[in-house]
Amino acid sequence: MIEVKDLTKFYGPRPAIKGITFKVNKGEVVGFLGPNGAGKSTTMNILCCILPASSGSAEICGYDVFEESLEVRKKIGYLPETPPLYPDMTVTGYLKFAAEIRRVPAKKVQAAVDRVLEKCVLQEVRQRIIGRLSKGFQQRVGLAQSMIHDPEILILDEPTIGLDPIQIIEIRKLIQDLAREHTIILSSHILPEITQICKRVIILNEGEIAAVDSLEGLTSSLNKSERFVLKVRNSQNNIQDKLSALDNVISVKAETEDQFLIECEMNSETQDRVARMALENSWGIEELKLVSMTLEEIFLHLTLEEHEPSEVKNGVGT
Repeated sequence: MIEVKDLTKFYGPRPAIKGITFKVNKGEVVGFLGPNGAGKSTTMNILCCILPASSGSAEICGYDVFEESLEVRKKIGYLPETPPLYPDMTVTGYLKFAAEIRRVPAKKVQAAVDRVLEKCVLQEVRQRIIGRLSKGFQQRVGLAQSMIHDPEILILDEPTIGLDPIQIIEIRKLIQDLAREHTIILSSHILPEITQICKRVIILNEGEIAAVDSLEGLTSSLNKSERFVLKVRNSQNNIQDKLSALDNVISVKAETEDQFLIECEMNSETQDRVARMALENSWGIEELKLVSMTLEEIFLHLTLEEHEPSEVKNGVGT
C-alpha cells in the first residue's frame, strides 16, 4: 500500500529525514510519532506529493510519488495540521468545491458531498458558514474534504490539536469509524490517542526511524524487567520492606499506603512468591497484575535516552 525506501530530505545543508524505510499495509492504522523537528510533517508532505525528496523512493498503491504524483493524489486524502478551509464559504459549498478540484465527476458531486456529510456527522451544519463553526466542527469539515474523492488512504497530521476534551473524543471516534474502510497514517502528540486507535507505530527521532512495531512488540523489545502492581486490603508498615527482601526484586515503590509497584527480574516467578507472602501475612490481595510499558515510556526511552538502534529496529520494513 505504502512503501518508503531510504527516503532523505535536506533543507539546505540540514537533513530533515535521513534514509528512512517503512511499509504500511492495506487496512492498517499506523501512528506516526516523534518530537518536534523529528521529520514527521516532512515525510507526510513527501507522501502527499507536496514536497520533493532529496533521495530515496516512495510508492503508494504501486505509483511512484515523484513520477506519478497525479495518480498518487487520487489515492490519498490529506488533513494537514491546519485544515485548508475557506471561512467565508458554507460547509456544502466548500465540499462541492473540494470535490470539483479533486475531479469528482459532476454527476457524482452531490452524492460525494452527502456521503462525507453523513460520515463526518455534519448534516446539521451543512448550510452554516465555516468561519462561524466551532473548532471541532471545522476539524470535521477538514476531514470531510480529505475524503470527498473516496481515497483508499488517509494521512492525518495532528487531527485533534487545539480541541477541547469532548471534541477530541468525537474526532477520535470518527477516526476509529473511518479505520474500518481506509488505510490511515495518523500523527499525534496525544499518546493515549495513538494507543487507542493505532495497531502499529513508527517512531522518528532526529530524522531517523527509532522503531517500527506494534505496541506489544516494542514493549517486548525494550523490557529488561517485569513490573506488577500489588494492592492489599490490610496495609502494614513492613510490607514494602518484606517485598524488597524477596530474591530477584529490583525495586518496590509505595504508590499509596496499600498499593505497591514492584519491579523484578524477567521470568523470575516473583509474582507467585508475592502472592504467597501476601496470603501468609494476611494482607488481603485486592489486585495483583502485570504492568506493561506505556507508549509514553516507550516514546521517552526511544527519543530521550541513549539506546542501541539495532535493539528496536527489528520491525523496520515489515
